[in-house]
Amino acid sequence: MQDNEYLIPWDKNNINVKYTEILILGSGIAGLFTAINLSKKYEITILTKKNIMESNTEHAQGGIAVALDLEDSPEFHYGDTIKAGAGLCNLSAVKILAEKGPDSVRKLIELGTQFDKSENKLNFTTEGAHSKKRVLHAKGDATGGEIERALVEKVRNSSIQVKENYFVIDLLKNDDNEVIGVLVLDNKYKLEAWLSKAVIIATGGLGQLYKHTTNPAVTTGDGIAAAYRAGAELMDMEFIQFHPTALLIPGVPSFLISEAARGEGALLLNAQGKRFMADIPGQELAPRDVVARAIWEQMKTGTVYLDFSYIHSQKVQERFPKIYKTCLQYGIDISATPVPVGPAAHYIMGGIRVDNSGQTSLPNLYACGECACNGVHGANRLASNSLLDGLVFAETITQKLEKEAGKLSKWEKAKPFTEHLTSGRRYKTDIERIRAELREIMWDRVGIIRNTEGLSDAYARIERLKEVFVPRIKIPELELGNMLTLGSIIVKSAFKRQESRGGHYRSDYPVPDEEWRKHSAFKRGDKHVSYVSV
Repeated sequence: MQDNEYLIPWDKNNINVKYTEILILGSGIAGLFTAINLSKKYEITILTKKNIMESNTEHAQGGIAVALDLEDSPEFHYGDTIKAGAGLCNLSAVKILAEKGPDSVRKLIELGTQFDKSENKLNFTTEGAHSKKRVLHAKGDATGGEIERALVEKVRNSSIQVKENYFVIDLLKNDDNEVIGVLVLDNKYKLEAWLSKAVIIATGGLGQLYKHTTNPAVTTGDGIAAAYRAGAELMDMEFIQFHPTALLIPGVPSFLISEAARGEGALLLNAQGKRFMADIPGQELAPRDVVARAIWEQMKTGTVYLDFSYIHSQKVQERFPKIYKTCLQYGIDISATPVPVGPAAHYIMGGIRVDNSGQTSLPNLYACGECACNGVHGANRLASNSLLDGLVFAETITQKLEKEAGKLSKWEKAKPFTEHLTSGRRYKTDIERIRAELREIMWDRVGIIRNTEGLSDAYARIERLKEVFVPRIKIPELELGNMLTLGSIIVKSAFKRQESRGGHYRSDYPVPDEEWRKHSAFKRGDKHVSYVSV
């Protein structure tokens, strides 16, 4: 598989062409909120990989962090976010997040989102590294699903056009290097081009690169990879957040056990039944990277458990109904029995490099949500800031595009695939085997604890997989092409950063180094990872 401008060859003369004013890729909180905001001025089309409800947003449990409580303030929220970010946060972006967050959440409530209340007042809880109770939740531990429900309902009752089961392959540009649309595989598995004044990528993360992940099956990094191939700059790709507590039962898919459980009083126990976080600053509510590494260390000698018995049994069922029902399916009553847990890939702090208005390094291309990186999360995202990120920076994109958008291009202006792009030598390859091997490599070598030897081995093995793989126009193969591309970039970025900071921990460079307090940057054609000052 070559590192080309396009993932597959295609013939410009045999493409069905569609037009819309603003094209949004993805149907999570970032994409839907952007669509709703911009629909007042523009014709909007959303392309989504599966059905409109399938996204990381729908799977979010804990809640959305926002300084709306009387005892809280945007200043406190700002400070906690900076502290969790391990010295790598974009301070101006964090200021926007903390200060604009309350208004964005109020708009979410106006759109019909029903957060949990006590005595007719919003009910806040605490999560790791938060100094105040500021995490709103809905239906106990189904916050993302409730937010997604409200936004989807609004979209369906609007003029916004939604195309489900559309797979975005690549971005289209003109000779002036401006993004003019996208190449997609439509719901009938035919190639189609969509041209627009602006493209907004809101395709979420890439958790499926790892053997153990809390993310749904759709998170294969397609939007990030497409932006990379088009020449957009990526940033901070080495910073992967591993959620400390995912259900860990052999043969059972990883399932998120919300951080809110620890916020409500659940404790972590080792194989001997002893609490091991008691002497660590922040204890069970320390930053996620700290808790994940502590659990990882304990797992060397046996199973780690999350014990809900410190919470009243009735409250466990009321506050965590989804977790309770899921674990019960596997024979565990969490109100009476400790739950076996372990870390799993959860979130990428890096992504497509954007400014605070969501603009990428390419004209007419924007990004928001998990796929985007403006540095707001630094090296380690503060718990429950992800949903707020999607809301707030969807609004900054809206404000930018309400002032101006690009011009709608003609199909004749679309730059064809480059001459050097070939179909390559076709090998008989086992797609499932390559995918499984990649995920194993990423988990074992590019996971919670990294080192020079492991990263070197990972890079060599991924490059060998790329050599024997040439994707065809089949979704599993297109996904795998994206995963291999991004896996290689993550390894390069992790290898170059010779320190430990936030979600990036190297056993051979175990402490933060002020010399490395800068953002990594990489784009197609670069020989080496470069760095940008914080």
